[in-house]
Amino acid sequence: MNTEGESPEQSPDAMPEQTTATADAAGQRCGLVAIVGKPNVGKSTLLNALVGQKISITSRKAQTTRHRITGVRTEGNTQCVFVDTPGFQTRHSSALNRSLNRTVTGVIGDVDVVLFVVEAGNFTLGDAKVLSLLKPDIPAILVANKLDLVHRRGELAPWLRDMQQRHPFAEFMPVSAKQPKDILRVLEVCAKYLPEQAWFYEADELTDKSERFMAGEMVREKLFRLTGDELPYTSTVVIDKFDEEPSPKFKRMVRIAATIVVEREGHKAMVIGEGGEKLKRIGTEARVELEQLFDAKVFLEIFVKVRSGWADDEARVRSFGYE
Repeated sequence: MNTEGESPEQSPDAMPEQTTATADAAGQRCGLVAIVGKPNVGKSTLLNALVGQKISITSRKAQTTRHRITGVRTEGNTQCVFVDTPGFQTRHSSALNRSLNRTVTGVIGDVDVVLFVVEAGNFTLGDAKVLSLLKPDIPAILVANKLDLVHRRGELAPWLRDMQQRHPFAEFMPVSAKQPKDILRVLEVCAKYLPEQAWFYEADELTDKSERFMAGEMVREKLFRLTGDELPYTSTVVIDKFDEEPSPKFKRMVRIAATIVVEREGHKAMVIGEGGEKLKRIGTEARVELEQLFDAKVFLEIFVKVRSGWADDEARVRSFGYE
């Protein structure tokens, strides 16, 4: 079916290298900030708020983030390079989950500071598993997220004391990712832990991900949001074509072909919906958002294919762009 949109570049992610040739880096600070936590604690929402633009997809479904997403925020002389990670998986040991966990552990040991994100006032076994991965020589900041959902703020004090006993956090930050003032505080605190060095990226860059990658992620977000808990998390999106074409009508035009991969015929019917309505809505919502993101006219064609057992097949997981 045709709607209009763009898709993701599913290749293994590497930690950013310094790419900006800065003639005079005097006074500049730059470094890597990992955002880690169990699934569904608001890591991607926090990343988008820190960067100031949506670059990481969000939904209520666990495992929405599956790749290492790099977001860049440059303020004054400081450039924070945020690395959003998948939620650490403890319940199932599929090839996909092992890939996601390798992404998390690979990031944690190679950054300047870690933002350990938990829901304010809560601490579960899932949180404890992620906490056990933190390195003692890398400063960790406890980000108590979703503060807006805490009705009695006074109850946070004993919880914070308990958290300090669990790990020697460098700082505590109760925040709501929806509050701009809280986001500015996080940026200011992160800056203190970054080394003095030249920026890795140009001042106006927001991410190291390509438009192709972002297109695929956007389709996957709409897939998860519009199917809810009915569709198993073992569904993914592959971008088959991403071409920019000349157009006498539009200053920029992009044509994308994407494939939604599911594990069963029943899942395929669920994604397509009655009369193709669900698939049409997925495509339309993805296209509209991609046109805003790319400032372009987007034509998006989406197919649905069944690939049984792909999430347990190491080779196929890698072929779909996971590490």
